[in-house]
Amino acid sequence: MAARRAVVTGAAGFVGSHLCTRLLDDGFHVVALDNFLTGAADNVAHLLERDGFRLIRADVTDYIHVTGNVDVVLHFASPASPIDYLELPIETMKVGSIGTMHALGLAKEKQARFLLASTSETYGDPLIHPQPETYWGNVNPVGPRGVYDEAKRFAEALTMAYRRTGKVNTSIVRIFNTFGPRMRPNDGRAIPTFIRQALTGNPITVAGDGTQTRSICYVDDLVDGVVRLSASELAGPINIGNPHELTMLALAEWIRDLADSQSPITFVPRPVDDPSVRQPDITLARRELGWEPQVPLETGLKQTIDWFREHPEMIEQIPVPAEALINRR
Repeated sequence: MAARRAVVTGAAGFVGSHLCTRLLDDGFHVVALDNFLTGAADNVAHLLERDGFRLIRADVTDYIHVTGNVDVVLHFASPASPIDYLELPIETMKVGSIGTMHALGLAKEKQARFLLASTSETYGDPLIHPQPETYWGNVNPVGPRGVYDEAKRFAEALTMAYRRTGKVNTSIVRIFNTFGPRMRPNDGRAIPTFIRQALTGNPITVAGDGTQTRSICYVDDLVDGVVRLSASELAGPINIGNPHELTMLALAEWIRDLADSQSPITFVPRPVDDPSVRQPDITLARRELGWEPQVPLETGLKQTIDWFREHPEMIEQIPVPAEALINRR
């Protein structure tokens, strides 16, 4: 029997690259699409020699064409860190709107299951805590973060429109703060920033007074939830994240201790519209998917710190050029 075939957009991103690995391990052939705007070809370099993996430079806001059968389309293309989407606001809006339409169109053409990678940012600065999927959110559409929040909210609405009209068998995952190897050290997210600062002995910069909270999930757990959702018939949205909530100051201190660092902790201004709290209600994922996080946070943080130690070139920002890897097979 022919192997099942998956198309992953944003495949060279942090989460996308881990997802490609899991799909290959599960026996899928994978067509990996990325325009390398924020993704890095070296994130998937280790997959190039694996049977059934193909890496293609493609911008989903232009057009998507894939020959042959496709069983599932997993749409992960988007700038996802504050630095990225604040520097690339139009590109972020385009990939959430036009890019999502093209990815849905591919799924429609191939009669494939479609999964949208949405985000906990659809909840904005939430007034309900923890956040269930039934909560509509508290988003500032004209603030600087609105380009990401509203792009994902539009993508969810478009995905549901395709489902309700019977065009595509769709699903939506709302991803909460995820961490692990291959995060970019300068992408503005808290965990890689804290790790980079701790390992280089620089001050660890905590926004505000550090009392704002996040709930962090190791990437392997996230990918497992995504795979389970894609294999189901559920429409979602479904929260996938670790409900263990902690303050940003506590996270910074924890990373400093695990890195055996003497870096001082300093405080910097909080970004505009920075959420005060974030914690997923994963009741639905537990009940419908049999999913909950399995990797202890300390284990995940140690593995992530070790990965950065083993890849000092990441801290120095010396990536492998995409042109050296694409279509090498």
